[in-house]
Amino acid sequence: MTESESGPATIAVIADEVGVSAATVSKVLNGRADVAARTRARVEESLERHGYRRRSRRLPAVTGHIDLVFHEFDSAWAMEVIQGVEAVTAPARVELVVSQLGGKHRPPPHWADDVLGRSPLGVLLVLCSLTDTQRRQLERQRIPFVVLDTDSATAASVPTVGSNNFNGGLLATRHLLELGHRRIAVISGPQDVLCSRARVAGYRSALDETGLPADPDLVRYGLFTGHTGYQHGLELLDRPDPPTAIFAGSDMQAMGVIRAARRLGLQVPADLSVVGYDNVPMAAWSATALTTVDQHVQTMAGTAARMLLDLAQGAPVPMTRIDLVTELVVRESTAPPRST
Repeated sequence: MTESESGPATIAVIADEVGVSAATVSKVLNGRADVAARTRARVEESLERHGYRRRSRRLPAVTGHIDLVFHEFDSAWAMEVIQGVEAVTAPARVELVVSQLGGKHRPPPHWADDVLGRSPLGVLLVLCSLTDTQRRQLERQRIPFVVLDTDSATAASVPTVGSNNFNGGLLATRHLLELGHRRIAVISGPQDVLCSRARVAGYRSALDETGLPADPDLVRYGLFTGHTGYQHGLELLDRPDPPTAIFAGSDMQAMGVIRAARRLGLQVPADLSVVGYDNVPMAAWSATALTTVDQHVQTMAGTAARMLLDLAQGAPVPMTRIDLVTELVVRESTAPPRST
């Protein structure tokens, strides 16, 4: 009997011909060592004679949707995240269900019940993370989750994609120091968010490299919004000893700072240098093109989405923590300080 005479050979056909069990044929196909040499040779001979071709072990197709959960999404940064995720999910024909937590960094207690009712392929959490109870609920139902730009140190078992926030703060502050600034303020995001603290840590490290003390009055925290940048900008620039440069924790904050400077009659960068963070598209097209730290938001989001789809397919991920490189993009909003 050949494959062409009676259709494709199967493991059962091979087993029947050789006089062994289907399990033994499977062991030979999988390279198992617990098969006698003579038996192995007979099975391999039959496989060869029938031209047996093992079906490729493809991962199951992914269909359905993923839950994309933001702490809030009223910003250009959030739109960059959505575009990065969609660039991965759209070709895979996976839909997105987008929601937000109203600025909170933990979902409410009933959140997991709602998610389980929708039966998503997985959950992608943006600047928020789960309680232990919520994690266990998803894990029991085998719903994978990935955290994007996590707000706190996660367990090694939690897949996380972010950027090197410390290095971003270091690059931004070094740039201002190299221009000659010595009185540099920083405005970051919420103090209870790890990426906010990491950017400030990079700022402090750059000052320390130069032997400059970090003035606690020049370190501010708030939301990653234009309003926060505007309010802190007014307070910092209306001081008797204002900074000559401000490193903002987001591009929106930086634009708020620039607006505050203009209200006070200051010009950027002649009177004040400003560095942002994120490199959202509008940063290059603002009235004064913004010098900023590019954390490759779309790439970061796409990487997290690909990791989530791999987990949904049952594929192992090579690492559970990925931090993308941050780069400084120098434009028009920074210059040497005005000589006095």
